[in-house]
Amino acid sequence: MRMRSISSATALAVLLGSAALSLGAAGSASAAPAVHVTTAGGLVVDGAVQRVFVGDRSTGTVTAATYSGDAVDSVEGITGVSDLALSDDGATLYAAASGSHEIVALDAATLEIKSRYTVATTTGPGHVAVTGGKIWFSYGDQWDGNIGSVDPSVDPASGTDPVALALFPADQWPGLWNPALLDTDPSKPGLLAAADTGSSSDSQGVFDVTGDKPKLVAWHFMDYKLNSGVNDIDLVPGSDQVLLNGTDRDTWANGDFTPAGSYPAGQVGDIASDGLLAQAAGSKILTYQQNGTVPLHTFDEGTSHAVDLAWAPDDSTLFALVGTDPYSGGYTLKALPGANLNSPTLTVEAPTSATRAKALTVTGKLTAVGLPAGVQLQVTRTDMDSPNGKALPAVTVKSDGTYSFTDTPPAGGTVTYKVTYAGDADHSPATASDKVAVSRAAATLTLNNNLKKYAYGTDVKFTAHLGTTYTNRTVEIWADPYGSDKPNKLVKSGKVDSHGNFSATVDMTRDTVVSAVFKGDSHYLSKTVTSRAYAYAKVSTAITKNYKTAKIGSTSYYWFHKNSAPLVTTTMSYYAGRKERLDLQVYYNGKWETTEGSGQYFKLASNGKCAVSLGAPGQSGLKARVRAAYIDTSSGDNVNTTTYGSWKYLYFSN
Repeated sequence: MRMRSISSATALAVLLGSAALSLGAAGSASAAPAVHVTTAGGLVVDGAVQRVFVGDRSTGTVTAATYSGDAVDSVEGITGVSDLALSDDGATLYAAASGSHEIVALDAATLEIKSRYTVATTTGPGHVAVTGGKIWFSYGDQWDGNIGSVDPSVDPASGTDPVALALFPADQWPGLWNPALLDTDPSKPGLLAAADTGSSSDSQGVFDVTGDKPKLVAWHFMDYKLNSGVNDIDLVPGSDQVLLNGTDRDTWANGDFTPAGSYPAGQVGDIASDGLLAQAAGSKILTYQQNGTVPLHTFDEGTSHAVDLAWAPDDSTLFALVGTDPYSGGYTLKALPGANLNSPTLTVEAPTSATRAKALTVTGKLTAVGLPAGVQLQVTRTDMDSPNGKALPAVTVKSDGTYSFTDTPPAGGTVTYKVTYAGDADHSPATASDKVAVSRAAATLTLNNNLKKYAYGTDVKFTAHLGTTYTNRTVEIWADPYGSDKPNKLVKSGKVDSHGNFSATVDMTRDTVVSAVFKGDSHYLSKTVTSRAYAYAKVSTAITKNYKTAKIGSTSYYWFHKNSAPLVTTTMSYYAGRKERLDLQVYYNGKWETTEGSGQYFKLASNGKCAVSLGAPGQSGLKARVRAAYIDTSSGDNVNTTTYGSWKYLYFSN
């Protein structure tokens, strides 16, 4: 019996696949990629598969995205894709591939290529649309533009070409300047709108394409009466009108077009099934009710602009290709949910300042299109007593959109009034807020020991006294030693006692700014008080090289032979760059006189020590005294208060 086994290559692939799966599970999920295109090549929304399709003419790529605008799939090889259209059932996506001169049919669910239909032209196809059971496309060059069709029901293997060319009724409409813009509307099956592009004319037409060849229902040719150049055309649902450039409405009757009104100026547009207009106008994307002039919703894109717009079939979400430069390209797909809703404007005006526990009035206005009567707004007050917000009674909007309410703020400080409109089936929610500075009483806070001086290392108790407050009885005591190497530090925090006192101990090794801090409450302002306390430096002096110590009178002296040099060693609390000052005096004519070399400064070593030899006087019977001192600032720093060491007495004998 022959045994079957998985091949080593297949086994390796399985193992690698499992390893990749395991690694993927361990890692964190990455954000879904956005859709970016270099050159816009069509935008269409498919409700059947809940996908948005975007063409990139530069790369020959068609990308599928979710309704959130995140890319989920793509296909390459649609060379020069310039426009996209969907079959009536949304199952097939058609792309005009102007680079390879084809109409490419793709499965909308998978983006697999189903068919390629060759268009016998050297220019185009440029634009594509679906109606009447056929795919319609424009093609051709200057004054040679025309339209053609693809009948997807025809099997090329039957010997019949599904592609038909030169279908413009040339006796009525001469050749186009460039491949025409095309548009269809599901509510008007069998109608095809076309407009010349690439020139400054107003050439446009509507065709009946239910027969073997297109039949002009209405047309207008190059007299500039309607506009000066077309870059977008849309059939208007529910009326015999077309919309040009997202702005001008033209009605067709008796074979011609006449102006029928306009929206505020724009560049391109798209019309939802209910007649709602989406329009790109400079850096803004706006929506309007049918024939309206006041925007329902405005999206401000800053320095960017939209080159193409498309509504989702349910009219709830608008999609836009938005970029910064109409010449170099570079566009991103943006999903704009709620574009079908009116975006109300809500204002809140509160007083700049107010007195606590006294009534104040807040006013504002809700501006919206088609606002129903009796709309109520929710009001929330946020303050120190209600940091998460406290709901106040709802307020009813008047017929002119204005509203007002009064409130008595119980807490001082910053008080915020937030007003919210919940929205409805036709209006998106809106929220606005304003702040009021509500007064608070001044708190009483004191701190002892200001300007007092202490020996080095003394533990000093600082006591703060807090007067009347509302809810906060906590005081903080901070110590900020002089010198850049030690930060301000919290020594202690806690509630004051029944007398309003709170104490903390500070180790005084440096001059220190001690602060007591009360952070305030809803009735009393915060307050900080300080005491500046001073610490002496630690100074000691040792005398060596003497042969004995003995008193002269009641004073103890270090005895030296007249030719011996006393060594004075000072130990001082250290700080970077610190110097000691040595003071030297001699006893002359019954009093101590300062010598000429007295008051010199000597740098301390990092251990705080400095040894200075005074030299031998060579004279007996001489009395002298010496001391070390730290002089605030003059000793190289200011972290201690001026400190004098004790005098050391010297006697020189034979």
